[in-house]
Amino acid sequence: MDCPHRSRIGNSDRIAILMVNRRTGRIRHACNCTAAFERTILISPVFLARRLSAIAVLIACCAASPARLTADENDYYRLISISTPKAQTDSRSKTWKPAPDGLALEVSGMAVLDSNRVAVAIRKGEVWILDGVYDDPPNNVRYRKFASALHEPLGLLKHNDALYTAQRTELTQLKDTDGDEVADEYLTFAKGWGVTGHYHEYAYGPKLDGDGNMWLTLNIGMGLKGNQLTRTVRDPTLGFQQGKWRGWGMKVTPSGNMMPVCAGMRSPSGIGANAAGDMFYTDQQGNWVATNSLHHMRDGAFFHHAEALASMTQPGSTIRGVTSVPNGAPLPQALEQFPQLKPPAVWFPYKKMGQSATDIMLDDSGGKFGPFDGQLFIGEFTQASMSRVFLEQVDGEYQGACFPFRSSFASAVLRMAQGTDGSVFVGLTNRGWSSLGTASYGLQRLVWTGKTPFEIKEMRAQPDGFELVFTKPVDAQTAKDVQSYAMNSYTYLYHSTYGSDEIQQQNLDVRTTTVSGDGLRVQLQIDGLRELFVHELVAAGIRSINGESLLHPHAYYTLNRIP
Repeated sequence: MDCPHRSRIGNSDRIAILMVNRRTGRIRHACNCTAAFERTILISPVFLARRLSAIAVLIACCAASPARLTADENDYYRLISISTPKAQTDSRSKTWKPAPDGLALEVSGMAVLDSNRVAVAIRKGEVWILDGVYDDPPNNVRYRKFASALHEPLGLLKHNDALYTAQRTELTQLKDTDGDEVADEYLTFAKGWGVTGHYHEYAYGPKLDGDGNMWLTLNIGMGLKGNQLTRTVRDPTLGFQQGKWRGWGMKVTPSGNMMPVCAGMRSPSGIGANAAGDMFYTDQQGNWVATNSLHHMRDGAFFHHAEALASMTQPGSTIRGVTSVPNGAPLPQALEQFPQLKPPAVWFPYKKMGQSATDIMLDDSGGKFGPFDGQLFIGEFTQASMSRVFLEQVDGEYQGACFPFRSSFASAVLRMAQGTDGSVFVGLTNRGWSSLGTASYGLQRLVWTGKTPFEIKEMRAQPDGFELVFTKPVDAQTAKDVQSYAMNSYTYLYHSTYGSDEIQQQNLDVRTTTVSGDGLRVQLQIDGLRELFVHELVAAGIRSINGESLLHPHAYYTLNRIP
């Protein structure tokens, strides 16, 4: 008989809360049920009296499957806290004042300077240089204020001999002209977007593309009213009103010339280039945005948030001719009705893969950060975590899969930067909003331990299914078993309502599997592939040749096109 309080772990492990009578040593289930134990457990009353201060203990009720070897993320990627606050409320004080001995390090931008130092922007308007951040443990970090009096900087880039940051109203160049590690020049490098006074009109960046251009993204204003509306532009056909270029991606040339490139963004807080130098941004679930997403930024592309079309008739706009916007159609049908609308390269299913996507970082370490060189890593605000993305091009367009990667950061992950040794600096701040973690802000470093986790490294689309590439050879017996895999697909509604449920869900059959000779690849032949649908895979039954289960058995492929 099974106790109703047992919970299932993975495929086979069960635990139950047991109550121990300290006088008799008898054990029973905490719920007082009469379920029989599957093994006899004897505990001495004397031992309990001496060793236990509580009468509730957690004891394994069933043995794990012999083929299952458990692992933990920390075995492979270790977190080092460089600076985190002592309390959740430290940064919310009305009398807050930054100082080296009590700096509220609400990291909003970050740039690696060399093998000893990083520069961080904090959202309350300063840039600090931190020395000694690679030390383990980091007991002697030194802080020096580089710049101040900025308006909520939300990015930081080291380029040539200067730092660049996007403030609320401009892209600013910060220069130290005399070598004392303090900025002497604050120069406007680019400007020209609208600001109505709405608090949500963030400006993010910059990041560099492969041609040396800087990219910015501009948050939409949400619920503009009153005097804010007097500072907007309006599209005469659709009637949308926003600050100029709000919801757009902007490119700034090396000479400082700024031009609009693409539109339809809601909260585009992450920007980054892939290994080819192409630019991407992340967006967050909300009105017009079904769930978090990753998009390839390119000329004339429109992504989802319709109010960005307020700037469509402005000089320089790359989007023209939109006379109506579908509202309430499934995404595949909306794309047919709206030719300028482009699907994301990757959808992040809500809660399964986070709730508020943030920064984008390319692993460009050449293997110093583990087996995922060339892939993208995505920050997650609400769940204080990081995910991983594999991208490929099909018919010239990007699409790919996302995977869980690392959880349990101290606060919301907003910024990431790869150090010279391959480790990753992670800037944290939840801005007083809700996030998991033990702190409200801070700086941590994620270090590869040198051990390779058993993971799905790549998930590639095939005409009749998917090819899985693993970090370690698989056990052929479990890999060939179609019962080791479960798959389903779904899409989303394109509408002005906040977010979307997964719709048109369908379970898929894995018909056959083929394992490569080296055990690193498995071909899955699958019935019922659908273009423009997310294909969710759970490979919980597969094992490595050493009996390991996958550290993360879930993968989510956005199949915009079948090869």
